[in-house]
This record gives sequence, C-alpha cells and structure tokens, in this order.
Amino acid sequence: MGQRLRKNLTGYAFISPFIIGFLCFTLVPMAISLYLSFTKYNLFAPPCSIGFDNYIKMFTGDPKYVHSLKVTLLYVFIGVPLRLGFALFVAMILNTRSRMVGAYRTVYYLPSIIGGSVAVSIMWRNIFSDTGIINGMLGFFGLGPVSWFGNPNAALFMLITLSVWQFGSSMLIFLAGLKNIPGEMYEAASVDGAGFFRKFFKITLPLLSSVILFNMVMQTISAFMTFVPAYIISKGEGGPMDGTMLYSLYLFRQAFMFNNMGYASAMAWVMLLLVGIMTGILFKTSKAWVFYESGGGK
Repeated sequence: MGQRLRKNLTGYAFISPFIIGFLCFTLVPMAISLYLSFTKYNLFAPPCSIGFDNYIKMFTGDPKYVHSLKVTLLYVFIGVPLRLGFALFVAMILNTRSRMVGAYRTVYYLPSIIGGSVAVSIMWRNIFSDTGIINGMLGFFGLGPVSWFGNPNAALFMLITLSVWQFGSSMLIFLAGLKNIPGEMYEAASVDGAGFFRKFFKITLPLLSSVILFNMVMQTISAFMTFVPAYIISKGEGGPMDGTMLYSLYLFRQAFMFNNMGYASAMAWVMLLLVGIMTGILFKTSKAWVFYESGGGK
C-alpha cells in the first residue's frame, strides 16, 4: 500500500463520522421524503403512488395551505428586516467605547441563547396575555387592552416581536463587521465635515454590505423554518383564525396530527424550493448593492 493511499485512508477515516451521519440522517431521509411526496401515506398502510396529486392539491384544493404560505411570507418580509435593523442598531451602540461594553454584549446576546426555547415562548405568551405586562402598560397610558390572542393580525405581530427580540447572533456578526471598518475612514470623513448620517450611508453601510447579505440570507432561512414560537403561543392550533399558522406549523399538523405523511413531504419539498428561490434572489440582487473591494466597488 503506497504512502499516498495510506494518507488518503487516514483522511477518509477522520471524515467518516460526518459522511455516515450525512448519509443516514440527511441524504437518505431526503430521498425517502421525495418518494413519499408522490404517495398517499398515513403511517399505518403501505405508501400508495398518486403522482403529482399532493403538489396539485396544495395550490388548488387546500385554501389553508395557501393561507399558511401568505402568513409565512408576511412573517419573513416584516420580521427579517426589523430584526436586522434592530441588530445593527444595537451593534453600533455596542461598538462605542465603554468600560461596561463586555457586560452589555453578554446581556444583549442572552435572548438569542434562550430565545427559541419553549420556556421563553411561554413567557412571551404570558407577557401578551389579557393580564400581561403589555396590556398593563397600555392601560397606564389610557389605551384599551388589546386581545392579542383574539385578533389574527395582533397574534402575528406578537410572533414578529418575538423574532426581533432574538437578534443576538445577527448583532454579534454586525459587531464583528463594524470592528473591521478602519477608524481612519471616519476620521478623514470628520475632517471633511461629514456628519453622522453621511458617514453611516457613505462608509458604514457600503463596507458592511457583505455582512448584511450574510445575515439576511441566514435570517431568511431561519424565519421560513420558525416553528416553536408559533406552536407554543397558539397551542399548536395556529390560531386565532389561522393568524399564526406558519408554514412549518401547518406541515407539522399534516404530518403528525392528520397522518398525511405524503402531503407533508410534498410541503417540505416546496418549502425547500421556496427557500432556494429566495436565497437565489438575494444573491442575484447582491451584485447591485454589495460592495466588494477586490471587484473595484460593486
């Protein structure tokens, strides 16, 4: 056995846990899911091939599916920009010189560590309950209590605020990007008389655009897969009036409550396609607004 072959075998041995895990827990389940998406399968009887019926039913015979898709797109298009904007705002505050900045960064990152947990979702539900702190504050200012669990739009707003609150990971990435911007550029701009907003739009945003793209892609994918908050806050029902029926929650209900495994598999593949299209659009449009120094600008 040659020395080169021995080196290759050593490398394969080291990466074999990943390869075995990828095959067993990713590639094979995906192949099975793709097969089931063309079948009618309820876990208790063998799968029965039905062609593209599951995919056709989604858009022509299932109004609740279309509604869940609309709710999810609203959640993504409103929640992701708000989350990124708030993360950038906090990152810029934490980028200033302060003796307590380390403690501040830890405190601000805590919601992201525990933000997706069941406990925090339950806490969020209590905060927005009829006797919760939000309605208490509204009452203090003379505003009537809001039925957060009785109004579909208010319930979706509640979910979006929870997603915005989990801004820690994006904030840390923004903070790292801000640290890489040379301070000399701001000093030169100050000498030329540039104010805060001019420096922000002419220096900070262009040099941070690649970081913004990365955060936008990651947060968009994460938003499409949001499940736990919607499940906990609506008690698995997606209410009121399907106002919090996110795509992943409806997929879960089809798979594990109605035993429509074939239909749920088809939904999963459509979701994968949607996420791929959204990511492709972001990368395609990035050529117009992301600054690459090596490319002589954009």
